[in-house]
Amino acid sequence: MSFIELENVTKTFGGVEILKNLNITINEGSVLGILGRSGAGKSVLINMLRGMKEYKPDNGKIIFNIAFCPKCYRADPPSKVGQKCSCGGEFEAERVDLWDTDRKIYAAVRKRISIMLQRTFALYEDDTVIDNVLKSISGHDEEESTYMAIDLLEMTQMTHRITHIARDLSGGEKQRVVLARQIAKEPMIFLADEPTGTLDPKTAELIHHALLEGVKEKGTTMIITSHWPEVMRKLSDYVIWLERGEIIDEGNPEEVVARFLEQVPLPEKKEEFVTGGPIIEMEDVKKHYYSIERGVIKAVDGITLTIGEGEIFGIVGLSGAGKTTLSRILYGLTEPSSGNISAKLGDDWIDMTQSGPLGRGRIKPYLGILHQEYSLYPHRTVLGNLTEAISLELPAEFAKMKAIYTLKVVGFDEEYAASLLNKYPDELSGGERHRVALAQVLIKEPNIIILDEPTGTMDPITRVQVTDSIIKARDELSQTFVIISHDMDFVLDVCDRAALMRGGKILKIGDPKDIVEDLTPTEKKEMLTEE
Repeated sequence: MSFIELENVTKTFGGVEILKNLNITINEGSVLGILGRSGAGKSVLINMLRGMKEYKPDNGKIIFNIAFCPKCYRADPPSKVGQKCSCGGEFEAERVDLWDTDRKIYAAVRKRISIMLQRTFALYEDDTVIDNVLKSISGHDEEESTYMAIDLLEMTQMTHRITHIARDLSGGEKQRVVLARQIAKEPMIFLADEPTGTLDPKTAELIHHALLEGVKEKGTTMIITSHWPEVMRKLSDYVIWLERGEIIDEGNPEEVVARFLEQVPLPEKKEEFVTGGPIIEMEDVKKHYYSIERGVIKAVDGITLTIGEGEIFGIVGLSGAGKTTLSRILYGLTEPSSGNISAKLGDDWIDMTQSGPLGRGRIKPYLGILHQEYSLYPHRTVLGNLTEAISLELPAEFAKMKAIYTLKVVGFDEEYAASLLNKYPDELSGGERHRVALAQVLIKEPNIIILDEPTGTMDPITRVQVTDSIIKARDELSQTFVIISHDMDFVLDVCDRAALMRGGKILKIGDPKDIVEDLTPTEKKEMLTEE
């Protein structure tokens, strides 16, 4: 039964067509997969289906065939037509043009749509995990709501954190609670925009399983976007491949994915690198937190580590291993509980545990960091974000040239990079924003660059481009990279050495290939996408 119909839909931002004459039919209870690299228009399409006002189509229609109760203004899937509503009314068939309809019907449709966005950990930070889920449940008594919340947390494998405060969770754990909250709304349509793009393979697998069990197997209509072919294979019934706003292929997931993968280039083979001597030294570094609910939390537990000048060093581990805390300590954002940290500037060693202009303040201008939860200035253009927003004062024409060069470094071609300069962050796809944030770090040419999950929202083609650009930046600018990642495939491609981190400790340091060989079969499955 036809549920959603897109008729000749076109959307333009800043004079550039982002979606071009799309015609798509989505049946009730089916899962449509939207495959494509960053910038293809996937997120724009998702937000358009969500009814976000700034994403209103320039041309075309988005039709929802719904069952509608005129008594209480409830919208449901079309199969409910003729059935009784819980309010006592009867569902009637309505063909609704989402962008040209009564305001109350528009609100009724939007209310019945759940969405899971990429890199979004929107929770009530001071509430417990179960309270966060309970706040999304309506129409049930207290006891029934509690059992529903527990079932959802069991589905997302979060029952071990049920009484923990949301702010104490790792990023992967927060994402699983977000999923439980969205399923708890009992939507008629579930939108998932890159729901596992930033997660380690183990956590991503948990999310995929929960989407299967909590959404697909319950017959909820779902539209899911991804640049990861495996997501399309596991979750979709039908796939469309978007390329710069146009459908260039569609059909059976296996067949479309196979043709998509033919377009993914292999990264350049990196040569063995000889460092210029130590540039970062850590000795027995610890960071312990204390909470009433959990007692002592050993986020970083006795790390001793030396990183060489010009080295690309990976710190690998699953969500919650302590990687992000370690990166914040390295940059000076988080004070260690104990231990020594030194970084080399010229011929001098700087004590990173000491604040002030004679301590880490002296080396801060020469450090760069890309956080996992990065952000751009929404009211500045891409050019502004790459220059004035970070106090990089350059003559106008030189600023433009340097910005284009840096955007090329992170994988944009020159023509497209030039077209991005006057756009605002909300006009970019999630993957494009990620690359601009990376460019914002690289444009200041720091000596040491810390990248926390740098490939999280990037499609396979862009990941290869970023791999090559990191190696190029190291070779041409003598930069040192510390890469925090759960993506072992990326670390194998780009890193000279790597450390395996789990439970706040480093278990092994060495060649990335040696670390892979040291993993158990189960660990390989969790950290390598091809396993």
